Amino acid sequence: MNFKMTYKNAGVDIIKAKDAHKRIGRLIASTFNLRRNRFGQLLNEYGHYAALLDISESSAIALHADGVGTKVLLAQMLGKYDTVGVDCVAMNVNDLICCGAEPVALVDYIALESSNPLLAEELVKGLVKGAKKSGAAVVGGETAIMPDVIKGVKPGFGFDLAALSVGVVEKKNIILGDGIKPGDIVIGLPSSGPHSNGYTLIRRILEARKILLDSKPLNGSKTLGELLLTPTRIYVKEVLKLVENRLVSGLAHITGGAFTKLMRLTKNKLGFHLKMPKPPEIFTLIQQWGNVDSYEMYKTFNMGVGFCIITSPENESEVIRLCRRPGLKPVVLGYVLKERKVKLETYTGEILSY
Repeated sequence: MNFKMTYKNAGVDIIKAKDAHKRIGRLIASTFNLRRNRFGQLLNEYGHYAALLDISESSAIALHADGVGTKVLLAQMLGKYDTVGVDCVAMNVNDLICCGAEPVALVDYIALESSNPLLAEELVKGLVKGAKKSGAAVVGGETAIMPDVIKGVKPGFGFDLAALSVGVVEKKNIILGDGIKPGDIVIGLPSSGPHSNGYTLIRRILEARKILLDSKPLNGSKTLGELLLTPTRIYVKEVLKLVENRLVSGLAHITGGAFTKLMRLTKNKLGFHLKMPKPPEIFTLIQQWGNVDSYEMYKTFNMGVGFCIITSPENESEVIRLCRRPGLKPVVLGYVLKERKVKLETYTGEILSY
């Protein structure tokens, strides 16, 4: 491959996506006053991980909606449908906890190319598994049959999967990033792989290089397809322990936009300096196969860090203790800067600035 692959030439223009978000934000802001000084008044600004609505003197509910993205195409290519439901739950609940909220319930939306009861059942199996991991019940949903809209890669098996999620939080435990200050440290929790972001770029790379999903590029028994279909890790239990113990000033789920997501916590008033650990080999392979530069990789993928916790230096040991469990090893990544940027140092010493 004699050219560099980017998310943009794969078909996803982040700059245009951000412009769309701004346009949407301006329009929906005109509805915020409809609940002012009434039950359900909005407590935070548009653009955070979840919307917080006032429901009592002491409590608020958090709302979020998210889906699995083009990872659903990978599930279709492999004919395996019982894991992307976990991703759907994870992409919702991991955002709810960024506000300090405990996930309570989800309502799913399954859009199918054709009536396919077995496919629907497999999708819901994943939703149930993710729900049990997060403690949020799946309380209902909608199944739509839309052959003129939904077109997958395998005739009759096209689908999309999304959900609306609800959480609850005591107002005293709401975390929006207001308490973040220079010198605070950033602790990262490992991801289980690319999670549910960057799959359009991944698929374009695999197609261009004619790399098969049943190949085994890494040492071990898993195929490339199995590695890429690994569900998004759910961080609910660990993070809620930190919230309950008042140990954090900011929380960030690393998804689309990767580490630039940290800037939403400080409203672009403060920045971050991160020294990144060596990423799992799957990311190195993606980078090599697609000739993707490091700037693009760390802007598109989580690079092995799926969640970030911002806390005071004196809380470091306690945060690590509460988050550590088999398969989950927290790592100190860096600290908060006065400068309004995200400065990354890769494990090879390359300096990237966003």
